[in-house]
Amino acid sequence: MKRIQSFSVNHDLLDVGMYLSRVDGDVKTYDVRMVKPNCGTYPSTGSMHTIEHLFATYARNSKWSDQVLYVGPMGCRTGFYLLVRDTMSPEEAIELVRDSLAFIVSFEGELPGSKRIECGNYLDHDLDAAKRDVKPLLDVLQDYPADRLTYRTV
Repeated sequence: MKRIQSFSVNHDLLDVGMYLSRVDGDVKTYDVRMVKPNCGTYPSTGSMHTIEHLFATYARNSKWSDQVLYVGPMGCRTGFYLLVRDTMSPEEAIELVRDSLAFIVSFEGELPGSKRIECGNYLDHDLDAAKRDVKPLLDVLQDYPADRLTYRTV
């Protein structure tokens, strides 16, 4: 089998931030990295699940909703993938992620999609941890320039 592109990225060179992972036709995939890989500290599944619900809900209700194709967690629990149409500029993608994280940090109330009939693992959520876990990335993205979206190779 061919090695998939995401396994070809040197994860030891990644840090908290956002990267343009790939472009496939009219779809851009962003690597939204919440923690430095292989450093032993990862968000819990409850936190990741809650972030997924809030990130996806915000993104799909934002002014860019027609351009958002997918928001989903990485299996390694170091971040999320954001897939958007190529009509969204890199600066807009950064703004969308930053706004989504700010929404999570300030979120209060009933978690969207958290009822048994709406979610396949509705008991596994942790809003307090989600808020805490997105804060470092939100801080990094405050003045994040689009030229930092490229993976480091050295």
